[in-house]
Amino acid sequence: METQKSNYDYKNVIQLDGTADSTRRFMANVFMWMFVALGISAALSYLFSHDSSLLQLLFNPATGRNTILGTVAIFAPLAFVLIMSFGINKISQPVLVVLFLAFAAVMGISLSYIFLIYTSALIGTVFLTTSLVFGVMAVTGYTTNQDLTKFGSIMIMGLYGIVIASFINYFLKSDQMQYIISYIGVAVFVGLTAYDVQRIKRIGEGLEYGNASAGKMAIMGAMTLYLDFINLFIMLLRVFGGNGRRN
Repeated sequence: METQKSNYDYKNVIQLDGTADSTRRFMANVFMWMFVALGISAALSYLFSHDSSLLQLLFNPATGRNTILGTVAIFAPLAFVLIMSFGINKISQPVLVVLFLAFAAVMGISLSYIFLIYTSALIGTVFLTTSLVFGVMAVTGYTTNQDLTKFGSIMIMGLYGIVIASFINYFLKSDQMQYIISYIGVAVFVGLTAYDVQRIKRIGEGLEYGNASAGKMAIMGAMTLYLDFINLFIMLLRVFGGNGRRN
């Protein structure tokens, strides 16, 4: 599942005067949930890709097509994002946590397909590269004093362009266009990482750490950064995947 972003609504969040300490704790909570989600996704992705009995639940090697469960696994993450994004003001925090963890699990299952396309060595290398780039941009977004709002708006427009171009290329099946989309995608998600971290930090500055609103915002912030990371990973995998494809 690529290029999915959550534009969730903060209109019902009570804004309070936050302190630097509460903001740090809020951001630590955001990244904690993000790392938990990445861990779940990585574990299930590896498990399903290396266990033939589990993989056959998703992909039929005889026909070369997805099973019904495989098709559901591909599109289910989008359903989770929509439910969480539009239902944040109605869903309780415990339910939101369950949905988020289920989202990470289903996302991991859907990502197991990359092991059928790329070698484990390439996937590992790209994952480490993604972690490094993401970390640098996250620190930049957290520490910079420059307002990234306008920059973020440009990145979001670029994201929409990627979605449209990807949809068109689904029918054209152009490898050259796919590479162009991937390179642009890397730039977009690198920029969005810094922008989203700054945006989430500012939200944390206006929340009372420990209340229900802050807890739900931490989950939604974690989902946003998780999607930034996964999409950056996929785009980098496509960029560097030419020499790491399985025969």
